[in-house]
Amino acid sequence: MKYRPILGVLGYVLSPDRKKVLMVHRTAREDDDHLGKFNGLGGKLEKNEDIVEGIKREIHEEAGILCTELKLRGTINWNGFGPKLEDWFGFIFLITDFEGEVNDESPEGPLEWVPISQLDKLPMWEGDRHFLPLIFDDDPHPFHGYMLYENEDCLKWEFNRI
Repeated sequence: MKYRPILGVLGYVLSPDRKKVLMVHRTAREDDDHLGKFNGLGGKLEKNEDIVEGIKREIHEEAGILCTELKLRGTINWNGFGPKLEDWFGFIFLITDFEGEVNDESPEGPLEWVPISQLDKLPMWEGDRHFLPLIFDDDPHPFHGYMLYENEDCLKWEFNRI
């Protein structure tokens, strides 16, 4: 069987003081697979869209801001993710500068500035706790991870840096 993951982008917007990150609290739709969880901002890539265009579009759609400085921090291959057991391949960005005022709400739920030091206290996907520290660390090398899920359980996490 051929591997045909859903391609996605996921972004973490830093506050101007670099101490907080913008998160969405997924509470807007009862049928949301992420209901009740906090996530970075992002979604599926559109046809004929590169990853930079995709993350800029998603951040603008969800937060109302324009990304002016961003870094690709890594990639993750999620297998068997969520209730639909989907395979995803995601490009993970850190947005370090932006223009505009951040919306209070996104189509997925309220947006909240959360201290980076408090991220581990939020309700989120179990696997996010593995890769979030890699987004905010000082290592200049991107990480490339593999995460195996079974429904909502993270069974395996591995990563390399190059």
